[in-house]
Amino acid sequence: MKVLLINGSPREKGNTFLALSEVAKTLESEGVDTEIIHIGKQAVQGCIACAMCGRTGRCTFHDDLYYQVIRAVKDGIDGLVVGSPVYYGGPNGSLCALLDRVFYSLGAELKFKPAASVVVCRRGGASAAFDRLNKYFSILNMPIVSSQYWNMVYGQTPGQAAQDEEGMQTMRTLGRNMAWMIKRLNVREEGHPSLESPLRTNFIR
Repeated sequence: MKVLLINGSPREKGNTFLALSEVAKTLESEGVDTEIIHIGKQAVQGCIACAMCGRTGRCTFHDDLYYQVIRAVKDGIDGLVVGSPVYYGGPNGSLCALLDRVFYSLGAELKFKPAASVVVCRRGGASAAFDRLNKYFSILNMPIVSSQYWNMVYGQTPGQAAQDEEGMQTMRTLGRNMAWMIKRLNVREEGHPSLESPLRTNFIR
């Protein structure tokens, strides 16, 4: 069993990393392997809706960050955690650019895998960023893992997140809940509910 955690902060070892590390440590203690991928500081190409991934199975853009994630997912994961700092009441834009491409091109591999988002902020905007990230999961039939509170941690300067006792406890509860859900669902072996062929409509027809 393995969970992939994506650190959507440009600061590799900042407060978002501390929050995700608390989740990862708890998962490891529950017998679940983890991998953290850091988004980095380089510009991230967004999706251009070319639909090339639907024909080739991968994004048309060839950047290392995307391929790090796609390799991890295709190697086999049982759960996903996405973490982000809060910028202007939302997640890091570079993270969303990456996730748009990942979720558009890897839908078949991600379906029914338990998922959770984690957000870190100085003061406000956490719940809006949290809701934004959860939308990626709910469109792909991915069970969203809950905790004892919304998955948010407070901290501004590096290391401050560790002082948010309730926030870090929420991360540990999230880790335990995700391990529990992965073990109960056992999607790799037990499969998942059958799906109807999707109907695509818009407001014109």
